Amino acid sequence: MDATVVAKGRLEVRGGTLKVTRGQANKQTLEIGPETQVVGRNEACDIVLDDRKVSAVHMELVATERGVRVRDLGSRNGTFIGDTRVGEVYLMKPTIITVGESALNFVPTEPEAVDIPEVAQFGPLVGVSQGMRAVFERCRKAAPTDLTVLILGETGCGKELVAAAIHQASSRSTKPFVVVDCGAIPPTLAESALFGHERGAFTGAQEKRISPFVEADGGTIFLDELGELPVDVQPKLLRALAEQRIKSVGSNTYRPVNVRVIAATRRDLVREVNAGTFRSDLYFRVAQLRIELPSLRERTEDIPALVRKMITDMGDPSAYSRITNDSLERLMRHDWPGNVRELRNVIAVALAFGKEGPIDLAAHLAPMSSAASESTPTRGRTFQDAKREVLARFEREYFTALYAECNGNVSEIGRRAAMERAHVRGYLRRHGIGDPKKSSES
Repeated sequence: MDATVVAKGRLEVRGGTLKVTRGQANKQTLEIGPETQVVGRNEACDIVLDDRKVSAVHMELVATERGVRVRDLGSRNGTFIGDTRVGEVYLMKPTIITVGESALNFVPTEPEAVDIPEVAQFGPLVGVSQGMRAVFERCRKAAPTDLTVLILGETGCGKELVAAAIHQASSRSTKPFVVVDCGAIPPTLAESALFGHERGAFTGAQEKRISPFVEADGGTIFLDELGELPVDVQPKLLRALAEQRIKSVGSNTYRPVNVRVIAATRRDLVREVNAGTFRSDLYFRVAQLRIELPSLRERTEDIPALVRKMITDMGDPSAYSRITNDSLERLMRHDWPGNVRELRNVIAVALAFGKEGPIDLAAHLAPMSSAASESTPTRGRTFQDAKREVLARFEREYFTALYAECNGNVSEIGRRAAMERAHVRGYLRRHGIGDPKKSSES
């Protein structure tokens, strides 16, 4: 939510009323507040227009401190104000919006103060920024329900952590939390990966595979990178969500399942809907409640709290007192293209190298932030020499960070890196990471 602080724990947003003045719709008026409202032809939209020139999911509106933000969602024929086609615009005065052959009249209302709780934590999530407090409030409201939740945000923002926090705060917390990475599934195996398969169902199916929906029965299934799911599998997932039952590949019978579904994506799914690469009915089914995570560069005031939490999670809470103020200030000026994941890696590397004395976290930003310029070191080097140097630097940073995150547990490092323990030990010895004796015995 975009908003301005007007009092402690309160935000002021500027909304309005939208009225259909030309064309047929399911309703004539719609109040625009801090919850996003969608206009389009799909029956699940907040205003459904009977207009063939309007896209299934055409535009969205939400009240912000700058006025009502109108955003075109990649519609086929565009969203117009007068003769101007707009992508995103903020409205603060009466305006006529044209979509297809339909017209909608917008009239602003008086600014409204919205309460934002002072709680700066939700489960393992921390943050003092207003944006994250709004996220915590949506999580708090979502947790006790069985609504499907769609978490949106850039890569590395912590979408899986948010999903796990919602699960832990729900009545299903004692049941499984099962993660399915849709982006890592080969398209030809997507149906089997979601719903399981019987032995002999297809070439290579030598053993029966249990569906993650069955594994998560009674609990929560987290569908990460949902936008990567092949189009031909999407209707089968929609049916499973709607009917709460699945059928494995090669089976003729359905099995009932009791799961709560949380999904996440870094893609703009509404644009994917209009591009024909994601089904609109599946989008509305998984987006009963949307949670949009701000990027780390949009909430740099959260960095000190995140650093303290991550250092504590890594088993060395006293190390926070050794971090210099200058280092924290430089972290808050960094652009964070890798978001929270990048911050965690910086901290892991810094702790691994800074066993005593002051810790300068920002000193470990340089290799990451300048990776592009360092990835082609040609001066005075052959291709093979340059390649070996870049690869060695990557290996050293990767395994140093993993070693710190896993507290030196070689088995856990191997699991996360998808490597045999012997190979992991080889990399640790090669780059002098950790205690060689401990690494050889783990």
